[in-house]
Amino acid sequence: MIQLHDKFFKRFLSEMEIQQAVKSVADKIAADYKEETPIFVGVLNGAFMFVSDFLKAYQHPCEVSFVKLSSYQGLTSTGIVETLLDLPENIEGRSIIILEDIIDTGRTLQQLVHLFSKTNVKEFKIASLFYKPDVYNGEYAIDYFGLAIPDVFIVGYGLDYKELGRNLKEVYQLNQKHMINLVLFGKPGAGKGTQAEFLKEKYNLKHISTGDVFRYNIKNGTKLGTLAKSYMDNGDLVPDEVTIKMLQEEVEKNPDADGFIFDGFPRTAAQAEALDNFLESKDMKINATIALEANDEVLIERLLERGKVSGRSDDQDVTKIRNRFDEYNQKTTPVKEFYEAQQKFHSVNGIGSITEITERLTKVIEGL
Repeated sequence: MIQLHDKFFKRFLSEMEIQQAVKSVADKIAADYKEETPIFVGVLNGAFMFVSDFLKAYQHPCEVSFVKLSSYQGLTSTGIVETLLDLPENIEGRSIIILEDIIDTGRTLQQLVHLFSKTNVKEFKIASLFYKPDVYNGEYAIDYFGLAIPDVFIVGYGLDYKELGRNLKEVYQLNQKHMINLVLFGKPGAGKGTQAEFLKEKYNLKHISTGDVFRYNIKNGTKLGTLAKSYMDNGDLVPDEVTIKMLQEEVEKNPDADGFIFDGFPRTAAQAEALDNFLESKDMKINATIALEANDEVLIERLLERGKVSGRSDDQDVTKIRNRFDEYNQKTTPVKEFYEAQQKFHSVNGIGSITEITERLTKVIEGL
């Protein structure tokens, strides 16, 4: 397993398997072109290692040049292919063979065909080391390829993730864990904290309590903590972007977690949307929001009992408790509606033993 930026990758192809695929492409092309001098055109940046090893394996007269195209940002193709380096000169009447590192959707290939359609070459062929038949649109023929691979994101041997990984001798596949990301709701006394402890142990999740994150950053005088405190000292609300950045740091601190429980955030529909955008940038998403529901009178009894032990004044005054319930209802209703629109909101009965409630939560998660 290797890490590039915020992603983990596991080995997909060994150096030997790659070299065998390179030789396979070279042998197939040699069978067709060893009697003439073709021009091989490598596509930068990804194909530079493939072209180098291909030329070592191709023991016949040839010329080599490069074009440079770009269509990828991060894990996905932008759909916009730019030509950054023009075609070689003096190609009229010559056989041109494009050497691509990988062909998936065919967008880059479409641009290459467009480039060469304006020229008077003898013939134009496509050769790719890797080929993803499951996602290729099939618009143009792939004349030669080394290995057909499934639709997985790979790095190494010229292929990159945000410019890292091109120099690796082997090819690595994105380690796509089945992540479970939850938003946990519950009125005071609903047992949210207790259930979060069970869930994080059972599913290897990281429990991110917004209150704990704020206290940690302010106590330790971090840049974000200092910024948040400056708003709080002035009696202002901390902007959502500051909170999101704190959550982002917590997520990035725990790359081995199989998901996250967000507790205390989002509190508004705007925050829920901001959380969605942040997670999407990490190739993640909220899988479910779960609300622990319980009758107000039952929760009041729980809090009054808790107040006898904790000494918290807001757990000992029924009026204050009811005010907290009203505030919860007002704040969570828009968030509930936001996730209901995505069919991600689940209500769980919070009355019963700890084990019974855990079983109800587990049933929801297992059904995702």
